[in-house]
Amino acid sequence: MQVKIITEFKALANQKQITGKNSYYKMNWHTSPTDAILNELQSNMDGLPDDEAAKRIQQYGPNQLQEKKKRPAWMLFAMQFKDVMILILMVAAIVSGFVGDVKDAIVILIIIIINAVVGFVQEFRAEKAIDALKELSAALVRVRRNKQVKQIPATEVVPGDIVLFEAGDMVGADVRIVESHALKIEEASLTGESQAVDKSPRALQDEEAPLGDRTNMAYKSTLVTAGNGTGIVVATGMETEIGKIAGMLQEKEPATPLQQRLADFSKKLSFVVLGICVVLYGIGIFLRGQDPLNMLLTTISLAVAAIPEALPAVITIALALGAKKLVRKNALIRKLPAVETLGSVTYICTDKTGTLTQNQMTVQEIWQVEKFNLAIPGISTNQALLLLMSLNHDAQKDHTDNNKRKGDPTEVALVQYALQQEAYDDKWEQAFPREQELPFDSDRKLMTTVHKANDQFLVVTKGALESILKICKNADAEPITARSNQLAETGQRVIAYSCKLVQQLPKEEDQTVLESDQDFCGLAGMIDPPRPEARQAIAACRTAGIVPVLITGDHPVTAGAIARDMGILKSRDDRTVTGAELAKFSDEDLDNNITHIKVYARVSPQQKLRIVKALQKKEQFVAMTGDGVNDAPALKRANIGVAMGITGTDVSKEAADMILLDDNFATIVKAVEEGRRIYDNIRKFIRYVLACNFAEILTIFMAPVVGLPIPLLPIHILWINLVTDSLPGLALAGEKADTHIMQRPPRNPGEGIFSQGLGFYTIWVGVLMAAVTLIMQAWAIHVGDAHWQTMVFTVLCFSQMAQAQVSRSEYEYIYRMGIFTNRPLVGAIALTTILQIAIIYLPVLNRIFNTAPLTITELGFSVLVSAITFHAVELEKFLKRRSGKVN
Repeated sequence: MQVKIITEFKALANQKQITGKNSYYKMNWHTSPTDAILNELQSNMDGLPDDEAAKRIQQYGPNQLQEKKKRPAWMLFAMQFKDVMILILMVAAIVSGFVGDVKDAIVILIIIIINAVVGFVQEFRAEKAIDALKELSAALVRVRRNKQVKQIPATEVVPGDIVLFEAGDMVGADVRIVESHALKIEEASLTGESQAVDKSPRALQDEEAPLGDRTNMAYKSTLVTAGNGTGIVVATGMETEIGKIAGMLQEKEPATPLQQRLADFSKKLSFVVLGICVVLYGIGIFLRGQDPLNMLLTTISLAVAAIPEALPAVITIALALGAKKLVRKNALIRKLPAVETLGSVTYICTDKTGTLTQNQMTVQEIWQVEKFNLAIPGISTNQALLLLMSLNHDAQKDHTDNNKRKGDPTEVALVQYALQQEAYDDKWEQAFPREQELPFDSDRKLMTTVHKANDQFLVVTKGALESILKICKNADAEPITARSNQLAETGQRVIAYSCKLVQQLPKEEDQTVLESDQDFCGLAGMIDPPRPEARQAIAACRTAGIVPVLITGDHPVTAGAIARDMGILKSRDDRTVTGAELAKFSDEDLDNNITHIKVYARVSPQQKLRIVKALQKKEQFVAMTGDGVNDAPALKRANIGVAMGITGTDVSKEAADMILLDDNFATIVKAVEEGRRIYDNIRKFIRYVLACNFAEILTIFMAPVVGLPIPLLPIHILWINLVTDSLPGLALAGEKADTHIMQRPPRNPGEGIFSQGLGFYTIWVGVLMAAVTLIMQAWAIHVGDAHWQTMVFTVLCFSQMAQAQVSRSEYEYIYRMGIFTNRPLVGAIALTTILQIAIIYLPVLNRIFNTAPLTITELGFSVLVSAITFHAVELEKFLKRRSGKVN
C-alpha cells in the first residue's frame, strides 16, 4: 500500500501545489510562530477545555479518513444472484412455469430466494464482525486538555488540541511542533523517503517549502522513531495532507491463503460438476426418455447444490467470529489470515518483561563504587546514586498520591526506591531542573538527562552495564562486572549509572558528546516476579510441539537464571547467546546452532530480525513478540508478529498481526490453541459439505447409469442443499476444541485442502451415503413400494444430518463427546428433522414437494438406513485408534 500512496501522492503533487493551508484556517503553519498559531486556533498550551473539544468535533467531524463506500444491503442481497448457474436455474424455472408446471417453478424460485437470504445474512454478519474488529484496534493519542494529559481515541482529536508524542507513536493528525527533544519522524508513508527527519519547533521562511522540508511539522500517519515532542493540531481527517489523497488509499482486503485455495478448488470442481451434469442430461433424455425441460431443471439444480461456491464466505465468517472470540481472551487479531495460521506456529520468540513476568519491578539492592564523589554542595557521598536515580527518568507524579510515580515500570521502581530512602529529598527534581535529554533507544541501550546544578550542568546516564562502561573513563570494569554478575545470578535485572559535570551545554546537533568521558557511579538490581501462569504456558508449548525462546535485553546471566526457572532452558544442549556473540556468527554458524539456542540476551532489534530469518530458513513457523519502534521489521517478517497492547508502540502494533491486550505470554498460547480450534472447525465444515455434495452428485448420476429412475426432483435437491449447507454447517464452526488439540504437533502451513485424509474421507463417505441411498431405492422399487422417492429423499436428508454429527471430530467418538454438547448443531438438526417430517406428512407440503406420507415402518426403515453413515464413521475412528494413528 505504501508504494501506491507515494506514487499517487506524487501524481497529485504534480497537479497542484500543496500550500500547507487547509479549509479551516488561512495560515501557513510552518512559517508562523507558535503564538500566532495558538491565537489562530483559539487554543493555549494548557490544552482545550473538554466542552470546547466537544464543540469542535461537531464542527469539524471525526479525525478519520473517508473509507471506501460500503455496499448497501440491497446490493449485497442482489449479489447473491450473480452466479451463472443460479441465473440459469431461475430462467429454467420461469420457462417451466410458462409451460404449465407453475407449482414446481414457484417452489424452486422460493428456495432460491431463501438461499439468497441465508447467503446475504452470512456475508452481512461477516462484514459486521470485521468492522467490530477494526473499531477495537483504533489508535490512541495523548493530548493535554484542562491542563491534564490523557489518552483519547485518535478519531476524537480536533484542531487546536495539544498533543504529545514520543518514539514509537504514530502521529494522529497534522501537527505544528512547538517543543521537541531529539525528535525524529519517518515520513515514508507521505514523501517516500525512508530516512527519519530531524524535527524542531523553529519557524521556517520558505512558504512554498515541500512537505519533506517542513521540519517543524508532523503529519498524520507518519512515525516517531526517536525522541519526543509536543505540538498543536492544525488539521484533522480529510483536511490532513494524507487525507487529501485518501481516495487513493482504498485497497481490497486480500483473501486468506485458505480462502484462495478453496476458491481455486471451487472453480475446478465447477468444471467437473458441469461435465457430470452434461453427461447426466444426455443419459436422462436419450437412455431414460426423461422430459428435456425437467432434466434441465434437475441437472442445473444438482450443479447449484454440488458446487460449494459459499465456502470462502463461510470461512470468512468463521475466521472473523474466531477473531472476536480471541478478543475475549485478550488477543486482538489485526489481520484475518493470522487466525488461520496461528495453529502452524512452531516457535514463539518472546520478550521477558511484562510478557513472562508481572511487569512490577522492585529494586532489591543498589551498589555504589567506593569513594565516589559527586562534588555538588549538599549532596553527600552516600546520596550520589540516589540522586542520579531520582533525576534520570520520565516517570510522572501520581496526582492521587504524591509519594507514588507512574510510567515505565522500570523507571517507576528506580524512583520509588529512591523515594523510600530517608536520604532522598523530594525537592531534588526542582533543585536540579532538566535542561536536555537523549531519550533511550534500543541501539544505544542508554538514556541521558542533563540538569542545572548551580552554575554547572549535571549529565546523568543510565542503561545496560556494557553500554555504560563504554562511555566511562578510568572505570575498573572487573570488580564492577563481578558485582553485576552476582546480582544477575539471583535473577535480578541490573541497571548501571554514570555521570559527569560540564560547564556548558552542547548544541542540539552535538548532544552525543554528552555520552562520553563519564564517571561510573553504581548499579541497581531489581526483580520482576514471573507471572503465575507463565510456567504452565511454557509447559503447554512443549506439549504442543512449540519451542519457546527467550529474547531479552537483560544480562545473559540474568536471562539464563530466569529461563531455567521458567522451563525454557531444559536440556544440556540448550544454549544462551549474547548479542555480541551473535554478531560474530556467520550465517552458516547461525544455521548450525539456531535450533539449540533457547535464550538470546542483550540482542538488538536488527538481530531479532536475523533470528526470525534464520528460523524461517529452517522451515520453522515463527511467532515473534515486540513492543518498540525498531521491533517492527522483525514483527513484520515473522509469520505471526505479536505486539504488546499495553507497553507497545503504535509502530509495533501497525506491523503486528496480533496484539496482546494484557501483554501476557499465556495469551499467545491461548491464541495458538484457539487458532488450532478455528482451523479444525473449518476443516470439519469442509469435510461435511464436500462429503454431502459428493453423495448428492453420485446419487443423481449413478441412478440412471445402473438402470434406476432419477431419484430426486429439482425441488428435493435444492431443499437438501438449503438445509445441509446453512445451519448445520455454521454450527460446526462453533464446535469446542478437541481434548488433545494441544498435544499434537503444529500443522504444516503449506498443507493442501485434502491433506491428513480429508480427500479420502470425502470420497468414501460420499460413496457410502450414495450407495446406501441407491440400494434403498432399488429395494423399494423392487418390492413395489409406491413411496420410494419420498424414502430416498428422506434417507439422503437424514444421512447428511448424521454426517453433521460425526463431523464434529476427526478423532473423538461422538458418544464420548456427548451428542447434545454442541447445542447450535442439535438445534439445527432438530429443526431440519421437524421440517423434513412436515414435508412428509403435511398435505399442503406433500403437494408442493411431490412427497407422500410414509408409514411408520417406512419412516423407521429410512431412519435406520440413514444411521449407517453415523456408525460407519464412528467405526473408522475406532480403527484409527486401534492402529495407533490417533493418540
